[in-house]
Amino acid sequence: MSRTVSDLLTEMNKEDPDPRRVADLISQDPALTTRVLRLSNSAFFRVSRQVGNAQEAVSLLGMTHVRSLVMAAALGSSFKNVPGVDMVQFWRYSLRVAAISKSLAGLLRQNEGNAFTAGLVHAIGDLIMHIAMPDVIGPLDMGTPPLDLRRAEVEQSLLGYSYADVGAGMAERWQFPESIVLALRHQVHPFDGEHYEPLAGVLNLASWRARAEEIQLDEGGLAATFPDMVGLTLGLDLDSVLGKDPTEWSFSQALTAFID
Repeated sequence: MSRTVSDLLTEMNKEDPDPRRVADLISQDPALTTRVLRLSNSAFFRVSRQVGNAQEAVSLLGMTHVRSLVMAAALGSSFKNVPGVDMVQFWRYSLRVAAISKSLAGLLRQNEGNAFTAGLVHAIGDLIMHIAMPDVIGPLDMGTPPLDLRRAEVEQSLLGYSYADVGAGMAERWQFPESIVLALRHQVHPFDGEHYEPLAGVLNLASWRARAEEIQLDEGGLAATFPDMVGLTLGLDLDSVLGKDPTEWSFSQALTAFID
């Protein structure tokens, strides 16, 4: 992670971050500025007018969404090409999880900005594992592709940990809020034992739905694989999760910030 992004996270983690300081830091990095503006002006955020600079992005979108944009831009720059991973599919899927997480968080009156950010980075551990241990992950991909619904369970069985643990560790290192770190760590089994982090449940449902879409499950498959205990705990049934559909959100413009 660049020094600029590290400084940005430090500023945005303060109790009362300075919007001008945040905008100035973004402006110091031309590549980061370009990516933030691409995302700001995409249909994904539906701002009222064209965003022309970092100051306008902070003013129009607010600090929570700017944090998401900064992390999205930084991740897109850091993970341009990962051997064994279809990056277009990965970022399309991640944006989809972010959108569904934000929608579900709104339904549950949770922090929508944190849900969006958590959804966007929830599978970043997968990229890190592909880079750090390709000899292990390559054969695993052959039997259980990265977006398979069973992927985390297979990783846990084989390695003793999964992409969720790796992603949580990275988010902690990047000074993400504790609620997001906990949500990433517990996203696979959000309500096991004494743990209860509602955002982890949101991630679980959002990633289930986005993966089901990627592998094109039919109605029977959706009903059979729905995480009903997670839904029950949050008060969400299959229809409510499928019905909370941000279909009007376009991902094509937002994807350019990650793959161009």
